[in-house]
Amino acid sequence: MTKKTAVEAQTLKIPKVILLTAKLLEVISPKLVTLFAAKLFTTPIKHKIPKREHYMDRESKQHVLHIPSIKKDIHIYHYGAGVKKILLVHGWSGRGTQLVKIADEFLNLGYSTISFDAPAHGKSKGNSSIMLEFIESILEIDKEFGPFEFAVGHSLGGMSILNAIKQNLELKKAIIIGSGDVIQDIIDDFIKKLEIKAEIGIKLRDHFEKKYDSKMDFYSASNAAKIVSIPVLIIHDENDEDVNVKAAFHIKENLKNSCLMITKNLGHRKILGNNEVITKIVEFIN
Repeated sequence: MTKKTAVEAQTLKIPKVILLTAKLLEVISPKLVTLFAAKLFTTPIKHKIPKREHYMDRESKQHVLHIPSIKKDIHIYHYGAGVKKILLVHGWSGRGTQLVKIADEFLNLGYSTISFDAPAHGKSKGNSSIMLEFIESILEIDKEFGPFEFAVGHSLGGMSILNAIKQNLELKKAIIIGSGDVIQDIIDDFIKKLEIKAEIGIKLRDHFEKKYDSKMDFYSASNAAKIVSIPVLIIHDENDEDVNVKAAFHIKENLKNSCLMITKNLGHRKILGNNEVITKIVEFIN
């Protein structure tokens, strides 16, 4: 398998039956296909925990934390015994043990980590979630377990950290890996993968804005970045098939204090276990 093929293999593929259903609903009714797309967009895939994460899962102190603002419970992982704590935030369809190699390095440095399964992810109950719930979870975790020295977020987790900082999460530094940026771009890319008309992306955005009574662009990472003054390390792979590397450059343009690491042939998930990436993170927090 070539490096490019290996990177492409990391990308989540939409099953043909879902594509066919979306096209059929598109013919029947724009409203129906929008509701169908909204359901898919907010339904994460729960993956079986891989062997490399078993040790962190086994050695973590785990319990359930209630998030009053969204009326949902999340599963918490407290890993290590260090007094100083670092917050880890997984991405869409991820889980609290996914950043295990980064967490292990933090433990070696004397820190402990707090991570969690977002609503409908990992061991947390539920069938649907959205970034607003990631942000509310972070803010409640900070009340319960903070303060945190640093935070590391992958993909949607990176976007959520920037938005939580915008909403007064206090950190010394933050690291975002493979972070998305503009909400409409994320929606449009999802609609493209569903192989339905681009205008459904606008209808989907309008649907969410009406449902949550909030403008989606408010949560774009580059908008949140304008408010962030702490140092931020941005890490992104130029061959990321899930989130285009242009997101990293756009976020950096809007941050007051940041540095950028661009990797090659690691894709969207393999990047989390790369030794050079972990070394860069350690250098940054030190």
